[in-house]
Amino acid sequence: MTDVRPVADWASDFDVLAQEYVNDPFSVWDRLRGECPVAHTDRRGSTWLPTTYRDVVDLAHDIDHFSSIDIIVIPFEGEPPEEPVLLYGIPPISADPPLHTSTRRMILPWFSHRKVDSYEEMTRALCARLVDEFVETGRADAAADYAQQIPVRVIAHILGVPAEMADTFTGWVRAVLEFADDMEGRREAFEGLVTFFIEEIEKRKVTPGDDLLSELLHGELDGQPVEDSLVLGVAALVLIAGVDTTWSAIGSSLWHLATHPEDAKTLASDPEAMPLAIEELLRAYSPVTMARMVTQDVEFQGCPMKAGDKVLMNFPAANRDPEAFDDPDQVILDRAQNRHVAFGSGIHRCAGSNLARMEMRVAIEEWLKRIPDFRIEEGAEVTWAGGQVRGPRNLPVVFP
Repeated sequence: MTDVRPVADWASDFDVLAQEYVNDPFSVWDRLRGECPVAHTDRRGSTWLPTTYRDVVDLAHDIDHFSSIDIIVIPFEGEPPEEPVLLYGIPPISADPPLHTSTRRMILPWFSHRKVDSYEEMTRALCARLVDEFVETGRADAAADYAQQIPVRVIAHILGVPAEMADTFTGWVRAVLEFADDMEGRREAFEGLVTFFIEEIEKRKVTPGDDLLSELLHGELDGQPVEDSLVLGVAALVLIAGVDTTWSAIGSSLWHLATHPEDAKTLASDPEAMPLAIEELLRAYSPVTMARMVTQDVEFQGCPMKAGDKVLMNFPAANRDPEAFDDPDQVILDRAQNRHVAFGSGIHRCAGSNLARMEMRVAIEEWLKRIPDFRIEEGAEVTWAGGQVRGPRNLPVVFP
């Protein structure tokens, strides 16, 4: 059963699924930085939560004591899903060197600047079609009708899987990352995702295509054919990591623009402001928290971390640290000095960052081109998901 006890002390009993934290983690981080910069909880196992930029970056770079073998923030209760075909997890994100290094090298070409540029035309056309569906109605759910429809279809294109399965993919990813109170649903989603990709891999063995799955399956790793289990793990990673994260960033950006019309006006009227604005929106609304596993007893910032403990790589909190950013709670669209860690830090920095930036930019550009003036619908509720990935799940907006 999910632990639903109220939080009595955030320093010693934090809960990233508490509604207070999901709705407003920023206040919690501010409180902890002054009282206990590395908080602890025994909910769901012994877990640590750093809140400063320096600590998060230092932890991310210490791969000797903090392993990526288990990156899930909210663990499965009881035994994890039994999927022996996933012998290597979902590398490179869940792997340490040397497997991390070799598998990351395999996928990087598919997310290079040049390759991502080739995805932009289809992404822009997709965004335009989505806006077409509601622009005349004067209202939309900017999260469910728009943001959540974009990355899943782009990732399907890259993997060479049916775009019409977008809703199914979305359900699987949300269940695995978000639905901590439905363990059976998480298991079923994980098993459904794995089964689907097993079938797709068998198809590619007979009929390869111009897609990432086919290239992995017919490629080599360190001079040897790539094992099916590795292909399966990488495919699962690309879907899981490339969908919820990016639509959360797009949705959070649209929430910001709906509640800060002056910023929407700036971006609608000055396209050259977009590159810096994207980096600032990524900093301010970083969606992703990752976990690391403590491999051996170690003291970090006075905290006695034990082997088997988890550390939550709190990149969103790092990006709001006043020691690292001036006025961190203010969104400054032209912020020039912006060494944010929205995509992580160290060897596990997100391999798909170029793709995420492109999708964010195009999604915001196409929205503002057609809907430059919009706001949250009066009386409507904006709902947020939290835990591993934070972002709006429902964002009702109205526009002229």
